[in-house]
Amino acid sequence: MKKLFLLFSLLGACQISNAQMPTGLGGFSGAAPKKEAVAAPVAPKGSAKIVGYLLDSTDSKAVEFASVALINKTTGRPVDGTVADQVGKFTITKVAVGSYKLVASFLGYNSITIPVEITNKNDDKDLGVIRMGSNTQMLAEVTVEGQRALIEEKVDRTVYNAEKDQTNRGGDATDVLKKVPMLSVDLDGNPSLRGSSNIKVLINNKPSTILASNIADALKQIPADMIKTVEVITSPSARYDAEGSAGIINIVTKKNTLQGLTFSFDTSAGVRGSSLSMNGNFRNKTWGMSLGGYGRSQYNVNGQSESIQTTLNNGFLTRNVQTSDTRSSGLFGNYQLGFDWDINKFNSITASSRIGFRNGNSWGDGLRQVRNDKLFSLRNTNSLDESANIDLNVDYTHTFAKPQKEFSILAMMSNNNRTNDFFNDIMNPNSSMSQIMNSIKNINGSVNKEATLQLDYQTPITKLQMIEFGAKIIGRQVNSDYASFLNPTGNNPSNYTKVNLANLPSNVFDYNQNILGTYFSYTLSTKSKWSMKLGGRYEYTDIEASFLKKEGQNLTIPPYGVLVPSFNMSKTFKSGTWRFSFNRRIQRPGIQNLNPNVNATNPLSISQGNPNLSPEYANNYEINYSKFVKQTYISTALFVRNNTGAINQIRTVIGDTVKTTSMNIGVENAYGMNININMNLSNKLMIGGGGDFSYMVLKNNVADPLMNASNQGLQSNFRIFGNYNIGNGWGAQLFSFYRANQILLQGTQGGFGIYSLSMKKDFKNKRGSIGIGAENFLTNGMTIRSETKTPLITQQSTNILRNMNFKINLSYRFGKMSFTPTKKKKSVNNDDQKDGGGDATPAPAQSMPGMGGGDRGSRGGGGGYSGGGGPR
Repeated sequence: MKKLFLLFSLLGACQISNAQMPTGLGGFSGAAPKKEAVAAPVAPKGSAKIVGYLLDSTDSKAVEFASVALINKTTGRPVDGTVADQVGKFTITKVAVGSYKLVASFLGYNSITIPVEITNKNDDKDLGVIRMGSNTQMLAEVTVEGQRALIEEKVDRTVYNAEKDQTNRGGDATDVLKKVPMLSVDLDGNPSLRGSSNIKVLINNKPSTILASNIADALKQIPADMIKTVEVITSPSARYDAEGSAGIINIVTKKNTLQGLTFSFDTSAGVRGSSLSMNGNFRNKTWGMSLGGYGRSQYNVNGQSESIQTTLNNGFLTRNVQTSDTRSSGLFGNYQLGFDWDINKFNSITASSRIGFRNGNSWGDGLRQVRNDKLFSLRNTNSLDESANIDLNVDYTHTFAKPQKEFSILAMMSNNNRTNDFFNDIMNPNSSMSQIMNSIKNINGSVNKEATLQLDYQTPITKLQMIEFGAKIIGRQVNSDYASFLNPTGNNPSNYTKVNLANLPSNVFDYNQNILGTYFSYTLSTKSKWSMKLGGRYEYTDIEASFLKKEGQNLTIPPYGVLVPSFNMSKTFKSGTWRFSFNRRIQRPGIQNLNPNVNATNPLSISQGNPNLSPEYANNYEINYSKFVKQTYISTALFVRNNTGAINQIRTVIGDTVKTTSMNIGVENAYGMNININMNLSNKLMIGGGGDFSYMVLKNNVADPLMNASNQGLQSNFRIFGNYNIGNGWGAQLFSFYRANQILLQGTQGGFGIYSLSMKKDFKNKRGSIGIGAENFLTNGMTIRSETKTPLITQQSTNILRNMNFKINLSYRFGKMSFTPTKKKKSVNNDDQKDGGGDATPAPAQSMPGMGGGDRGSRGGGGGYSGGGGPR
């Protein structure tokens, strides 16, 4: 059953013994070793047994799928081998009497060699715990790291090693997520996983109010140069919060493990944006501090938009055509201060603070409305989105002499202040001058406060079994204060008076949510390469909601509890590794779905939240298969996702205006597969790619035939990338992504493609680099066409985005460094609400407000709950 992995292990061991490779094949983590012209080893028969455990020296975690080879000391040839299982255990049986060297290796770790003497046929050897250290080392004051594959498949997640992709330099987290298998990112920067936007995004396994109210804008605050990996978890275990029906995205930033004082900076300047990040670190043997800052500006982002909307109201058809020039700009910042202290061998404390801000503006210039072939109105629109947030984390971890036994207490407090306003200057359509007739504005400020306390404990109960259990409490307070104003003259700012916009008076909406959760998980690994993890999580949610300016209008939302089981199983055969999983998840509505404020930036397409929404529920089933074929790694998966009580958009017609709101009336089913291929064609050339396919079946189950809607169809994403080491410090990388039409409940959203090419030159001292990049350089614009159809509404929209970009990147680091191992830290993860409204895919970037968004959700009134997910 283990011949395939055994062959890789033995070949890797041969190369190690000949000093040709620093590490052997690491299971799922690297390229297959080069072929050697050696005869296949034949182990002499015996009855002795060798067992042991391979653990990471810094955090005592199992080094899964590490290669283990048994080498005859006399001949120097390997005679047997195996691969460590999911708890790091390896077993070699039928070992004959003799003198051997046991070599353990894994990509990214230093190889371990242990002498083994078998004196008789019953001389079994239990080597106990073998700790493997990282192969990062000080070499001429330069950090050298083992090469890793760009895409890795681990037991419970897919990992994209962003630090290996030079096309990311000078970008932000949005640019990185576009390249991750199974993920899709629309032109607004909103990510989705396997066709669903019901995901949770974490930063270093921690939630953040930076991600609460607008994920797309929040991702722009995270520099691509600081991202180490992106992890996609499609089947979370019971340790994860129950929220996030499609899965979890964890963005892991680069961390310093080097002693001494270091400083680095990265900067980029381009046609569409510029960025600057600086990071300083100090570390000695037991404690360290870090301070970092990042700023990014976005400018010169413009385009055009057109919408043709036909509505049926009381038997009358109205046709409106809207056109507009669009533009946007933004400033984003992120500052971090961190401290960690290893008190002693078994106790450690970490503390961190993160401050983020954003200032975004989008304009619709000359928004013309032609009603039934006559010019009806002309206006300029402006949407403002500003926020400032702070996150504070304190974590304590206690480990034990027994490997993998651990207890932790984790705490977090966060606060987000947001302003989300829009302004309309209504012009005289019959005047050649820019004469303002009147003005409308909507002011929506919000505050989101959150506190979390979490306790976790894990312990092995035998060498092949482990249990985990813990508890968590989350308290949230959200306040949204909104009001609308009219200036009848449009000139004097002091003339604004309050008005009821779309018959909604000004108000203050309070929404308080408390969640108590507890979980239990059991893991079993067998000698025959089976691994199983099952568990359950129970969460109880209590909600209070009220309107402060309406007596007797408090909302009654009953508390609810939910039990979510999870099951994961894997089996390694000679032909590859299979994984099977099932989990049940929930998706609580976020403030963007709940906020009753009306977004009327576009008077023909308004949106409003629904405070009475309940959570939606999802069942997920998945089968995954992966294997190596010479220098090629292949991974594929089949999945089914069923959502009940899905939060869908319902559209009604008021005059010739379309109003969109959300209700728990939908059933969403997704049937799909994804495939990823990574090929190392030589020591200089690597290429890879993949595709994601989902057949979507959407229904809203409304009895009224005028409101009833359903849709189904295939949606897909494709990506390809390449990396070529030219030599002498030069390298080139290429990336391309294409997303086909997306299936929405009441229509489709058009597809689009992007591509980039970059080159980089490392300085001779290896302390820095300079590079250039080009994006979408063959055309000066991208056209996206979308369509919405209901019995009462027909809308076709066209959005043109000019996104050609050229940029130059520069990075450099200072300081004398030496390697020191550090413990991995735990972190709080909250992953328990739905971020943003809309169906699977939000509207494209640069669309005119309310035009061509397809099933776009209501504008959030600020606040929102922090995203997140993950174990700790």
